[in-house]
Amino acid sequence: MANTTTGPKGKEENRTGGPTMEKAKDFASQTVDKGKDFASQAVDKTKDMASQVADRARDAASSMGDMVSNAASNVGKKADDLTTSAGSSIKSFGETIGRSAPHEGMLGDASQAVANTIKESGRYLEESGLSGIADDLTEVIRRNPVPAVLVGLGVGFLLGRAFRS
Repeated sequence: MANTTTGPKGKEENRTGGPTMEKAKDFASQTVDKGKDFASQAVDKTKDMASQVADRARDAASSMGDMVSNAASNVGKKADDLTTSAGSSIKSFGETIGRSAPHEGMLGDASQAVANTIKESGRYLEESGLSGIADDLTEVIRRNPVPAVLVGLGVGFLLGRAFRS
């Protein structure tokens, strides 16, 4: 058996400390439990803080996305406005040519045809804007894919030659 003796009240006691040892064990157990509770609370607080940081990062990214989207929208609107303005100027130039060019004979017919073409081009730019031009170009490419690819290759070849020189 273990090293035990009978104490003053008839109970067996451990020779290594008796009730003091039990108190120490209880104190150690309580200390370990408090340490576990403290560690658990620290982990929970860390998780909460990490969650808050992630939420703030998500909010910041969303705000940045909205700002970029608004900036792109503003740039697109400015480009449309500039195209409309250019169209108005071109149309006005065509009208000026139509008024000041000869109206009679072969030269008159040619100058009026040029003036009308310039006016119509200006009107198209003024009414359609850049987004309308992009839509029309997309439709032309969709209806004529092979010629569009050939034109793209030709333009690429010419640009390559121009920049290589």
